[in-house]
Amino acid sequence: MSFKKIKKWVSALTTYLLFAVLIVLAVVVVTSKASGGEPEIAGYQLKTVLSGSMEPGIQTGSLIAVKPDGDMKRFKDGDVITFMDAEEKLITHRITEVVTSGEQVMYRTKGDNNNAVDLEPVLSDNVVAEYTGFTIPYLGYLVNFAQSKNGAFLLLIPGIMLLFYSGITIWRTLAEIEKQNKKNNEKLEESQSLSS
Repeated sequence: MSFKKIKKWVSALTTYLLFAVLIVLAVVVVTSKASGGEPEIAGYQLKTVLSGSMEPGIQTGSLIAVKPDGDMKRFKDGDVITFMDAEEKLITHRITEVVTSGEQVMYRTKGDNNNAVDLEPVLSDNVVAEYTGFTIPYLGYLVNFAQSKNGAFLLLIPGIMLLFYSGITIWRTLAEIEKQNKKNNEKLEESQSLSS
């Protein structure tokens, strides 16, 4: 492979990567701002897992998709739910037991990696969503960072780099077109001088 081909390949790869990062981060930031802090795509909320209580199935720093709609009394043993605890923290754990008392439904929950069940049962009213089984390891760290003030500022860098790179590419392309036009004009003048 020649140096020019490698340079061209690296250039194209850099452009695609910068563009992909810019689009993903823009979608995350816009959807999180539009939905009041939680990124949402097609009715699924994206949550960042900040503890290892559900490892190895859900790793710390993973981004998971949860479905917030529906009857929160429908769950059964083995389902994984996201709920608000007494300290108003979101937790995603597995149901180990369903407890019903009249109209009231409560769930005993446990993190897969925890030794014991959670101390307090979860009221169905405190269930926020159901875990869908979709997880992307480590992407949650990036989403958390993107939602911070420093992260939002630093995420402008790929956009600025892409604009700068696009400007250089456009400038080079215009210079190449001008060079080609100059060659064509010289050939045209040469052929006209030969024919006269």
